This record gives sequence, structure tokens and C-alpha cells, in this order.
Amino acid sequence: MNDMWSQAGTLGMSLLGAAAVMFLVWMLQLRTRNAGVVDAVWALSIGALAVVFAALADGWSGRRLAIATVMGLWSARLGIYLLRDRVIGKPEDGRYTQLRREWGANAQLRMLWFFQTQALAVVFFALPAFISSVNATQRFSFVELLALALWTVAFSGEVVADHQLERFKADVLNRGRTCRVGLWRYSRHPNYFCEWLMWVAFALFACASPFGAVTTLCPLAMLYLLLRVTGVPLAEAQALRSRGDDYRRYQQTTNRFFPWRPRT
Repeated sequence: MNDMWSQAGTLGMSLLGAAAVMFLVWMLQLRTRNAGVVDAVWALSIGALAVVFAALADGWSGRRLAIATVMGLWSARLGIYLLRDRVIGKPEDGRYTQLRREWGANAQLRMLWFFQTQALAVVFFALPAFISSVNATQRFSFVELLALALWTVAFSGEVVADHQLERFKADVLNRGRTCRVGLWRYSRHPNYFCEWLMWVAFALFACASPFGAVTTLCPLAMLYLLLRVTGVPLAEAQALRSRGDDYRRYQQTTNRFFPWRPRT
């Protein structure tokens, strides 16, 4: 019973810490007028919390090191990429600018609420590390090894997709055009697809530990967010505003999320 209360207390303190960080980030965007910073801090916070969970738990050190490494690498790469691509020296992402317009006079209060929901999401998405790190079994299971292999493929895919898009956007001749090179030929959002695949890997890894089945909610929630809320819908709306008919043609020939061969 004491151990259960201790674990519940750890999650509670983690939530308070994440809420405090997001409040500070909200105050920062009041000055910078760039709410896109929340995306980078969200990613970095999940990785930081995963490392803290792994460091404080008493499970097998090999498993704690593995989950802290994969979640930490995912977090650091995505967080730094978002800071470079959307925050430092960049105008606010069009998605958030549009939300400000839609929210009108209540924009800052609604933005504060949005930032605090991100704090809750930080703790929720760090659950694979929390659950895996208390598993004392002194070896990796087949499921865990499979999860690590899947993560490697997905992580590599996201790095490649982001690099291909970055190179495409860097060419001034591509202004107003849609990226159709590499992985972007097979999916309109290959970076989001690989992102989701990594969460499948995190949950699969945690499923080898007691109560790990709970973490299957993480990839399900991520899929919902990407397809219905903050990912694909906002990105496509912004693409249509900025690229118009070129993006409409891209929509007609290329799968929305899951990679597949282009249609003619």
C-alpha cells in the first residue's frame, strides 16, 4: 500500500512540475507572441520526465537505461528541431496565429488553458517510462527487443522526413510549392506517421512490464491528436492557405497519413 501511494505521489508531483513549466512557457509567449514554443517544450518535458522516472525507480538498470535512452533521444531530437524550425528567429506558426484570430479577445486565457492541458499530456505520455522502470526482471523480453527495433526504424524515418522537408524548403525555387520528394511522395505527413510509430514502440516496450497494457492508450491518444486535433487538420489547413491548388493536387495523389504508393 505504501509503495502504491509513493508511486501516485510521484505522478502527482510530476504533474505539478509540468504545470509550473507550462505556466512559465505561457508567460514567455506573452512577450514573444510565439505560442509555437509550447510544442518544443512539450517534447523536451516528456523526455526529461522519462529520464527522471528511470533514474528514481528501482527496476532493472538495463531496462531503465533503455527506456530513458529511446525516449530521451526522441525528445531531444524533436524538441531541438522544433526550436530551430519554428521558434528561434522564426515567426509564429500559422496554426497558432489562426487560433488567436478565432479566439479573439479570449485568446490568452484560452491559450493558458491549452498550455495546461499540455502539462497533463506530458505526464500521460511519460507513462511508458514510469511503468517500465519499476520492472525488476533482469533481462529483456522478445517484445521489448521488438519494440526497440521498431523504434529504431521509426526514429530514423522521422529524421529522414524532417531533413527532406528542410532541404526542400531551403530552396527559394520551391516557395509556394509542396514537397513531394523522398518519403513525402508516399504520405502527406510521413513525419507524423513515424512519430506515431515511435509511440507504438514505447507502448510495446512497456507492455512487457506489469500494468504495461495501460500505455496502449498513448499511441491511441497520439493517433487521435495527430489525425483529429493539433496535427494533420491544422497543418493541412495552413498548407491550403499558403499553397492553395498545388496542395489540393497533392491531396488528390498522396495518402493522408499511412504511407502508400501515389495515385495518378
